[in-house]
Amino acid sequence: MKTTWKDIPPVPTQQEFLDIVLSRTQRKLPTQIRSGFKISRIRAFYTRKVKFTQETFSEKFGAILESFPRLQDIHPFHKDLLNTLYDADHFKIALGQLSTAKHLIETISRDYVRLLKYGQSLFQCKQLKKAALGRMATICKRLKDPLLYLDQVRQHLGRLPSIDPNTRTLLICGYPNVGKSSFLRSISRADVDVQPYAFTTKSLFVGHFDYKYLRFQAIDTPGILDHPLEEMNTIEMQSITAIAHLRSAILYFMDLSEQCGYSVSDQIKLFKNIKPLFSNKLVFVVVNKIDVARPEDLSPEMQAELQTILQPGEVEMLQLSCNTTEGVQEVKNAACERLIAERVNQKLKAGTNNSGNIGGRLADVMARIHVATPMGGQTLETFIPEGAQNRKKYDKNDPERRKLARDIEEENGGAGVYSVDMQADYVLKNPEWKYDKIPEIFDGKNVYDFVDPDIEAKLAALEEEEERLEAEGYYESDSDIEDDEEADIMRKAELIREKQQLIRNENRLKKQRLKNQAIIPRKAMKKSLSEFEDAMDRLGVDAADLTDRARAKSVTRGRSTTRSRAGTEDAMDIDGGRAKTPKERARSISRAPTKDRREDGVQHLETKTKAERIAKLNQRKMNRMARQGEADRHSTRGMGKTQRR
Repeated sequence: MKTTWKDIPPVPTQQEFLDIVLSRTQRKLPTQIRSGFKISRIRAFYTRKVKFTQETFSEKFGAILESFPRLQDIHPFHKDLLNTLYDADHFKIALGQLSTAKHLIETISRDYVRLLKYGQSLFQCKQLKKAALGRMATICKRLKDPLLYLDQVRQHLGRLPSIDPNTRTLLICGYPNVGKSSFLRSISRADVDVQPYAFTTKSLFVGHFDYKYLRFQAIDTPGILDHPLEEMNTIEMQSITAIAHLRSAILYFMDLSEQCGYSVSDQIKLFKNIKPLFSNKLVFVVVNKIDVARPEDLSPEMQAELQTILQPGEVEMLQLSCNTTEGVQEVKNAACERLIAERVNQKLKAGTNNSGNIGGRLADVMARIHVATPMGGQTLETFIPEGAQNRKKYDKNDPERRKLARDIEEENGGAGVYSVDMQADYVLKNPEWKYDKIPEIFDGKNVYDFVDPDIEAKLAALEEEEERLEAEGYYESDSDIEDDEEADIMRKAELIREKQQLIRNENRLKKQRLKNQAIIPRKAMKKSLSEFEDAMDRLGVDAADLTDRARAKSVTRGRSTTRSRAGTEDAMDIDGGRAKTPKERARSISRAPTKDRREDGVQHLETKTKAERIAKLNQRKMNRMARQGEADRHSTRGMGKTQRR
């Protein structure tokens, strides 16, 4: 069962509510609509606006209604506590107003969606949407007070202690300033304020502790004064609610020293007035401050009056002093023991059996228990062997102690050198069987019974035959040949990978050397013929023919160059004595002018006509779109330049 409401989300104010809903509508839906759109599209646009706003309102209101507890679904203790703190009628009215607003907004949405179906223009649909959202906003603004009240209730609910009405509980009650909070701090880790004046505790405080591996909760209630129930304030009514509804052990604290400001007679009278709330509960009268006054120190008349509230088996008196911690644990233990026994007894008596008798669970449990007794009614005593009775307690320092397996192990070299004889303690019919080898069993039969005596000789002959067949190649097959080929391929692949790695390393080193220099393009790099021969040899390629042909061409090229230099007058630059480059020589050659540039490079008339047609087609689009062409003059505008003018 839920015992705390710390997870209730915050309740926004009416203005925050409107901002959340309208901003979400604006953010989630499209905002562009134009008069030229079809009327069906305009209607759908504004219909979505209205529906989405209504759904957002309903979602937010529904979340608030679901987060708050329903009084009819919670424990009577929590129900009365909410009634005491917040007024149940006011709480129901606030939630009812939210529920009503939710239904009204849904009704408005249905009505305006129906009207939007018949909108005739963009202006009409927009006005209907504005009216729908305006009415929804008006309803939300009228919820200012309920939303503010519910947020205050949420904050207070989150501060309430977590009280489980069904667990093991010690309920501490009594007049103000009699030591209730001091006792709670002594038996638990609850952070309760303790002060030497009355009404320090204004609400319920809960502390938890363990007793016999069971978790208990102790509740410190505000002080109660002796006056009619109708005149009690909210602080006192919290105590009355807890006493009336919680299944617990009641610890009624009394101060016989009267330091609390109330006489012993008044305290006894208050106990008698609230005693009807103690029905079907364990009640303990706890006398506190026994370091100042004990029950024996009272007058005989007062002692007799005190005895009137004590009843054997129902109301028990306990004594303690929170100042000196005398009797604190004894009071706690006594109350917990009685409470555990009472709860077990109630569980056993709960329910009915098939015959309809009360206490059916106890009867069913007892019916399943069978107590066996010896035949003849005689009582048999426990038999203890004489060896076990006379055995001395093992003492490691006693020289006459019995030897254990550990002692024998240490005498023979310790662990790893000596192994304990695990078969020595076997209990067999014949002690000589202890060290016999245990036969291997398979399918219920001893495997050794089926072993051939000549198995070793036969196995040796079989191995010799296998070796002979393997040497003759009897077991070789195509797969073995394929395996050899595959191994050869893998070996070659490994060599290729090694060479690739060497090339990468060489290039990496070269890049490091040329780190601060210009990078030479690969096509401009020169490779000597010897390097080419070495590379081909490493790859296993015979490059003799290639190298011979290259050398022959180089000799021929050298002769022709010498001849041209000797016979040509413009082969050398006269001014500088430098050989001209091919581009310079090409520039120096004068070309004969042609009649028509459009005919240069055209073989016949058809090709020329086709080229002209394609050029016109390509230019047509440029002319139509007034695009800038190749021949159009243009200049780039710069800062302060007037050349374009």
